Amino acid sequence: MRIIASTGRDDVATIYVAEFGPGEWVEFVEAVSPPFPRDKKWVLLISTLHGCPVECVMCDAGGFYQGKISKEGIISQIDYLVRKRYPDGVIPCKQFKIQFSRMGEPALNPEVLDVLEELPDLYDAPGLMPSLSTIAPFGTDQFFNRLLEIKNKHYSGGNFQFQFSIHTTDESKRREIVPVKTWDFEKMSAYGERFYEEGDRKVTLNFALAAGMPVDASVLQCYFSPDKFLIKITPINPTYKALDSGLSSYVDISKDKSDYKVVRDLEAFGYQVILSIGEIEENLIGSNCGQFVMRHISRPGEIAGGYTYEVEHDEILNN
Repeated sequence: MRIIASTGRDDVATIYVAEFGPGEWVEFVEAVSPPFPRDKKWVLLISTLHGCPVECVMCDAGGFYQGKISKEGIISQIDYLVRKRYPDGVIPCKQFKIQFSRMGEPALNPEVLDVLEELPDLYDAPGLMPSLSTIAPFGTDQFFNRLLEIKNKHYSGGNFQFQFSIHTTDESKRREIVPVKTWDFEKMSAYGERFYEEGDRKVTLNFALAAGMPVDASVLQCYFSPDKFLIKITPINPTYKALDSGLSSYVDISKDKSDYKVVRDLEAFGYQVILSIGEIEENLIGSNCGQFVMRHISRPGEIAGGYTYEVEHDEILNN
């Protein structure tokens, strides 16, 4: 693995672009979560695919796909970031969160599961908490059955964060946003019921919420118990794909949680709702969900509120 580009700020987030082979590029990120210092919460965002075949309409990481990243390639991203900060592999962070969410749908790569099996033995990290976000592609039952076994074996008691990314309760509009066949709500619910055990974190239903996309609490209540599922609402971050698709964010970063009717409706049905906006500076760096600096390098332009940091990179990215 060779680092060929980077950008960011040490006190917010830094993005690294690495080359594994000709055309095999990945991005990975380390970040903190102000106001928490790094020893309280340190977050790594790791890629699982060379690109992504799904092509969600708000995500810049789609549009090209060069295959799965090997177990060794996934671990090399983690290890690069760990050894830069903690050469001895002792990670004193209260929460050491590894999100398999930078590039690629993780359920399309079974080697993610091999990484999850090995992670607890790689570092001295009492705060280790993997996080896996998925659209639940059709045909991935074997992946999720094994994931459940691994969670129960290594990460029970609240040490694993699992998330379905669904974005709207309207199935036809969901197909517009996520243009591949996925599990339906009934199947997601059945798996979540199996996944959640007493002491675990609730299963998250994530909505990167675009204006005009319905979130109907009565639909969710038919499938997802508020006792085992929570709702996370995030903005549509500034990306080229969102711009090309004509998407605008339902979430206005200047508003308070109580200003949103959808939040009030969900809470009235008993759901815990997290309005997750994050650091605005991350949009400018390009490290937030759906952003992808390699897209910016290959298509230089201006997006309001995004990709304003200079990227130091090799000429290879322009070839």
